Amino acid sequence: MKLYKAKVPEIATETIAALVRDGDIDVEHENFEEAEKDLIAIMEEYLRQDYGFRNKIKDYMSDHAIPYGDYGRVRSALADELRHPLGNDVTSFLARQFVENMMISRFVEEVYAEDKDIYKKIKEILNSHHVNEREIREEAQGKIKNIKEGTVDYEIALQKAMKAEKKRRGLI
Repeated sequence: MKLYKAKVPEIATETIAALVRDGDIDVEHENFEEAEKDLIAIMEEYLRQDYGFRNKIKDYMSDHAIPYGDYGRVRSALADELRHPLGNDVTSFLARQFVENMMISRFVEEVYAEDKDIYKKIKEILNSHHVNEREIREEAQGKIKNIKEGTVDYEIALQKAMKAEKKRRGLI
């Protein structure tokens, strides 16, 4: 799962609303917004760490003269070494963080459901906000017509087209 900053408030609101609606947690009406802010803070902290992690990858690759084609391999190796969640692990990581927060939050009056049940519901909500990056890339590639694939100009045009597609979908 890739977490987009634009989706953070929506995920927080949906999570708290669903858990309250289903009777898993009790949040007083006046604390609803604060409970959401707790989840927003968790997601924003993850995004901050992820940004720093990506910079570490770039620095490592630069320092060791590793070609960009090895980015995925280096990313995986550093993620393991630094214990930074990637891919599907992001959903699990955030869900665990949300559950832990609900257990100690002063804005959640009571937790009625078991951790594993809340965890499962949160994962479902997070997964419902999954963005298919491959679909965005294919959509962007379809918009690039007059530039030869594999060139620097093509990569620049592709990045611009992907940014435009993400903007159209409300992700940025």
